[in-house]
Amino acid sequence: MSNITAPATHESSFSRRHFNWIISRVEDLAGGRRNAEDEEILAPANCSSDSEAEPCRPPRGPLSRIRSALRAAISGRAARPTGLGSRVIGTIFGPRRGHVRFAIQGDPRARPALLVELDMPTASLIKEMASGLVRVALECERKSSDAVGCGKVARLVEERVWRAYCNGRKCGYALKRDCGAGDTRVLRAVEPVSMGAGVLPPEETEEGRPRAEGEMMYMRARFERVVGSKDSEALYMMNPDGKGGGPELSIYLLRV
Repeated sequence: MSNITAPATHESSFSRRHFNWIISRVEDLAGGRRNAEDEEILAPANCSSDSEAEPCRPPRGPLSRIRSALRAAISGRAARPTGLGSRVIGTIFGPRRGHVRFAIQGDPRARPALLVELDMPTASLIKEMASGLVRVALECERKSSDAVGCGKVARLVEERVWRAYCNGRKCGYALKRDCGAGDTRVLRAVEPVSMGAGVLPPEETEEGRPRAEGEMMYMRARFERVVGSKDSEALYMMNPDGKGGGPELSIYLLRV
């Protein structure tokens, strides 16, 4: 069987002719014609012979499930995975007179694998970054049941409450949050940006007026993700020109 190359972009799709060819190849691999066991699986169960009765739908067999998976993948409706590799996209954003949020994405169009809001004003983080290197540490506690081996240890990005430190100074807590409409609006707006910083217009209230927090500031970059263990990860901002000197921003996730 010849290799099938997937489309390069999300919007691209196979033609119907290619799709039908894939389905036929899957059926060939599955044994071509259905055998007696397949016919028994796909046959309608307890169907009435009365023509006026609603026809029974046969249970979905293996080939039907394969077809559904292929249709979802080719049409682009399959959910994008949130798994993280060694390269991720990090976005720091927040209203000018609000708190900072930090999002980690494995793919620009994927939902954030981690989205936290720090108890730190956006203006304070901007001052820290203007002064030079910034080191942000997020530290969470291991639950007592996990510490004695009675429970399953959650993934580090699934922890919800963190103690936050910036350049060695404690700056309150960070809480994991769901990606709401406002967060989605920002991430979609900066989706084409691989690395850079800027300002977005403020969100509007239900009455159509700008919110009091002011403009939305953001900084977006690619990070190198280094996993030390299940309890420690580090994110180092990558320099686009490839020069040395160390990353200007580093974020550490620790579980103690």
